Amino acid sequence: MAIHYPSGQKPAKKVSSAIPTPHESIYARRGMSLEAELNESNGYYLATKRAVVHKKPTPVQLVKVDYPKRSKAVIREAYFRRPSTTDYNGVYHSHYIDFDAKETRNKRSFPLKNFHQHQVSHMKACVEQGGICFAIIKFSTLDRCFLYPATNLFAWWQHFTGGGRKSIPLTEIIKDGYEIEYGLNPRLKYLDALDSFIHDHQL
Repeated sequence: MAIHYPSGQKPAKKVSSAIPTPHESIYARRGMSLEAELNESNGYYLATKRAVVHKKPTPVQLVKVDYPKRSKAVIREAYFRRPSTTDYNGVYHSHYIDFDAKETRNKRSFPLKNFHQHQVSHMKACVEQGGICFAIIKFSTLDRCFLYPATNLFAWWQHFTGGGRKSIPLTEIIKDGYEIEYGLNPRLKYLDALDSFIHDHQL
């Protein structure tokens, strides 16, 4: 099946359905995609009624569909109707949260080209309405993951689009962000990091 992606978009990675066992080391499954880690964590948060957070679906325009059988349709070609905004949204302790998930193999900085203007504009609009927006940034080579507030991202984005620095130094992400711990259940304890952000900003 041919699926055509908007500029700058990449196909979603296959999500693992494996569930960690109590005997599995916290570090045994490092190397999973960030999306898979977040989907597992969100499933745990939903099951334990701690938060309701889901990955946003992207509307698809079907172009060619074959019907080899009356009861079965096969999609041969499709297009995404529009670029996506951010990856996830939901509700946590009466707060609307909206965030994007990004990962890099860089060890010293995060390239800002991994974001797109429509994503930054969307987060700004949500923040203006009182929502909590952030990016979850994973340095996959270092096995380190951070919750990075949108307001800090906006400042770096402005420099970037004005011809300034093209990446956020890891040292700045450590200083202004909140490191996310790995665990078994949930896989990524990002709500603990979010709790720290909410406390620090008295939200």
